[in-house]
Amino acid sequence: MLALIVTIGVVVLAHVAPFPFLLDVTDETVWRMPRTATPTVYLTFDDGPNPEATPQLLDVLARHNVHATFFVIDKHLTHETAPIVRRTFEEGHAVAVHWHSRELMFRGPVYVASALQEAAARMEVMTGHAACRAFRPHGGNRSIPMIQGAGKAGFLVVGWGWMLWDFNWFKKRNSDDLVPRLADRASAGDIIVIHDGHHEDPRSDRQYAIETVDLLVPKLREKGFEFGTICPT
Repeated sequence: MLALIVTIGVVVLAHVAPFPFLLDVTDETVWRMPRTATPTVYLTFDDGPNPEATPQLLDVLARHNVHATFFVIDKHLTHETAPIVRRTFEEGHAVAVHWHSRELMFRGPVYVASALQEAAARMEVMTGHAACRAFRPHGGNRSIPMIQGAGKAGFLVVGWGWMLWDFNWFKKRNSDDLVPRLADRASAGDIIVIHDGHHEDPRSDRQYAIETVDLLVPKLREKGFEFGTICPT
C-alpha cells in the first residue's frame, strides 16, 4: 500500500510540481536560466494582456528601465488589447504564449503543437511582431505529450524558481508580503512569476502586481542583479 501511495504521489508531482521534476529532464523545458557573466534574474508575467493592469505595469518597467517576458493568453488577445501587446514588443520586452486552462496537458503532441503555432501566428498578425518561442502551461501543469508537442512546434516550456511566484498562502496578495520573499530568495538565473492578469477574468484587479514590481526592482538591483528576458529581443 505504501509503495502504491508513493508511486501515485510521484506521478502526480511529475505533472503538477511547481519545480523541475522527472518530466523536466529534457532540453525542451527550463526552470532556471543559464548563468551569465553578470548575475541576472528574469521577471515574467502571466495571464495578460489586462486592459487595466498591463499598461500600468509597462509604465513601471519603463520607469525602471527593465525588460521582462510576458506570457500572453491567446483568448485575451483581442482588438482592444492588441495595441497593449504591440506596445509590449516595441518597448523591448519578450512576449510568449500562455494558456488559460489545463486542456493542453491532456492533448496529444500534434494538437499541442498546432495550438501553440496558431496562437503565435495570431499574435503576429494582430501585433506585427513575432512571438518569443516560449510557452508556459497553465499552473505549470504538464505532461509528456504536451512537452513533446511544444518541442515539435519549436517552443521551450518555461517554469519558474522555487517559491518565486506571487502566491501568498491564504492571504490576499500584497507587496508588503511578496517583495521581501521574492527579493530574499532570488539568485542568478532565477525566473520570477507575477500575474498581470487572470486566466478567467481579463480585467482582474492586479494593483498588487504593479506595486510589487515597483518595489521589487530596486531591491534586486541593490543585490547586484540585472534583468533579462527568456527570449533575447
